[in-house]
Parts: sequence; structure tokens; C-alpha cells
Amino acid sequence: MNDTIRMSKQRRWSESKAHSSWQIFKIMAEFVDGFEALAKIGPCISIFGSARTQPGQEPYERTVDIAKRLAEEGFGIISGGGPGIMEAANKGAQLGGGKSVGLNIELPFEQQANPYIDRECSLHFEYFFVRKTMFTKYSQGFVMMPGGFGTMDEFFEVATLIQTGKMLQVPLILVGREYWSGLMHWLETTMQKEKYINSEDLELLKVVDTADEVADHVLHFYSKHPLQPNF
Repeated sequence: MNDTIRMSKQRRWSESKAHSSWQIFKIMAEFVDGFEALAKIGPCISIFGSARTQPGQEPYERTVDIAKRLAEEGFGIISGGGPGIMEAANKGAQLGGGKSVGLNIELPFEQQANPYIDRECSLHFEYFFVRKTMFTKYSQGFVMMPGGFGTMDEFFEVATLIQTGKMLQVPLILVGREYWSGLMHWLETTMQKEKYINSEDLELLKVVDTADEVADHVLHFYSKHPLQPNF
């Protein structure tokens, strides 16, 4: 490597380190804005699922019903702020008279906030990990609708945080027995069989089909546990 190339690489490395130092302040600002906004809202349930689901499709309409039912029970609804299941969740929250929160991030399938988010509850994030922290800190339950990689990522992150004691146990509900049955079968017959998880880990999960089942599970859980931030 000649001296010119070496100096150029060193300069780019120094510029990258300087950029990383300033990036800390942007990250801190996202945390502060998120904490200040969400701490005022009260108990919430996060609903995750595919951005590709369309109005009129069964998972979309079921999500509207679930969010409406939970809102009627006094819970705000948090979504990822985009279209699909996220839009359905925010729509149901407004129909049920509850707080409708959107934690949006720019992605190929969810670049614009959906129209059902309360104006004061619409937050935009640049960093995925900051956004995830907001979900996990301020949600008193998680409802997983059918979805893809993003939904699986959110599901397993929450399950891991609860399993490892990094956040309090909260309701973790998978909606759609037909959709989730293959994964649950694999968890039981492969992952548990190989002793990578145990039966207590699987008991963290509740698989249901209806809005009433979701609401009943959440209400039963909080008849025995206090409502509070998760960590």
C-alpha cells in the first residue's frame, strides 16, 4: 500500500470516527423525545404485523377489531406507524376512543405515517434500536399479527427480553392459530426438544384467534399484575 492510499484511508477513518461521535447526540435526542412523548400516554398495547396487509383482508379487519376492543378497555395502541396491520391498529384505536400512537421509520413498505395516528402521538425514528426501545419500555402487552421478517424480529426480541429478565413479563399474544401453528410446532418439537428453550419459555406465549380472547387474556393478566413501565 503506497503512502497516498494509506493517508487517504486514515483520513476517511478519522472522518468516520468524528461522524460517529456526533451521531451519539442524534441518538440521545431520539431517546429523549421518545421518552418524553410516551411517558405521558399511559398504559398501551403494541400491535405488530405486516405492512403489506390490505384493508378488507381478514388480518387487517381482525386487527381493527382487536385494537378497538383494547382501546375500549382503556389501553392506548402503539403501532409502527405505517400501512397494513399498523394502519389497522391505529384505526381500531381511534374507533375505540383510545390513544393512537405511531412510531414510524422510513422503510420500503412504510414510508408515510398512516392517517389514524393522533397528531401528538406521531413520532419518527431514524434508528431501529431506539424505536424498539420505545416499544418495549412503554407497552404493557404485545399482539403479534401475521407478518414477515420484521414481525418475527419484534416477536423474538420481546420474547428474549422477557425470558432473560431484562423486562417485566407482559402478555405476548400471537393472533391466528392457523398462521402461527407451524412456528409453535417447531418451537415445541425442535427447539424445546434440543433443550434450547424449556416449557416455561413457551408458557410466555398465548395463541388466540379473536379480539375477545386477546382482551380477556390482557385483562386477566392485569388483574394479577400492576401496570407499570417494563424497565
